[in-house]
Amino acid sequence: MREALENDLRAVLNGALNMLGTVERMLPVAGDVLLRENVERLAEVKALDREVDAQEAQIEAECLRIIALHQPVARDLRMVALILKSLSDIERMGDYVVHVAEDGAELAQAPALKRYVNLARMLDRLGEMSQNLRTAIADRDVARAEATVQMDDEVDDLYEQIQRELVTYMLEDPRNISKALMLMRVGRSLERVGDHMENVSERVRYWVTGQREG
Repeated sequence: MREALENDLRAVLNGALNMLGTVERMLPVAGDVLLRENVERLAEVKALDREVDAQEAQIEAECLRIIALHQPVARDLRMVALILKSLSDIERMGDYVVHVAEDGAELAQAPALKRYVNLARMLDRLGEMSQNLRTAIADRDVARAEATVQMDDEVDDLYEQIQRELVTYMLEDPRNISKALMLMRVGRSLERVGDHMENVSERVRYWVTGQREG
């Protein structure tokens, strides 16, 4: 019975890691739409997002089956809770990456307001955060999960920098307003991806140690 539970737990954990990995694969594709105006890749981002949604439904059903069948306790139950709570965060990450690609496709219809240097940095940093988070979960590494939380500070700083720059562009020329507002929305979407990743990272300590941060 214990072996069956461990196999089921391993399967849902791997499923959640794969789901996070799918969002991670979406980031550079959305970046290609936004930064290089490869608008035809928007369909690819949307297809990957549908994959994320399907993974969420399957893993959630499997977690509920584990609870009903095995009635896990202690760390096993905390793992199932971590996964169930994190599924919606990961699904929302995928939605926000789609928003970035959609806005990127719309921005590509007119000359760029500026080079999107900080948006590119945000995309890179989010990719690194996701890799770090997947490793932290796979290795049950609390320190690495906490480092992932710290990485989100840089994403937030880049977002604030982008906001300040875009306000300057709008003040200089009112014709820049609509494009600048859309770029602000792109920055906001990326910032939200980081926030959801931070949510997942913060749950790792409780799963591994049974202690909440305090």
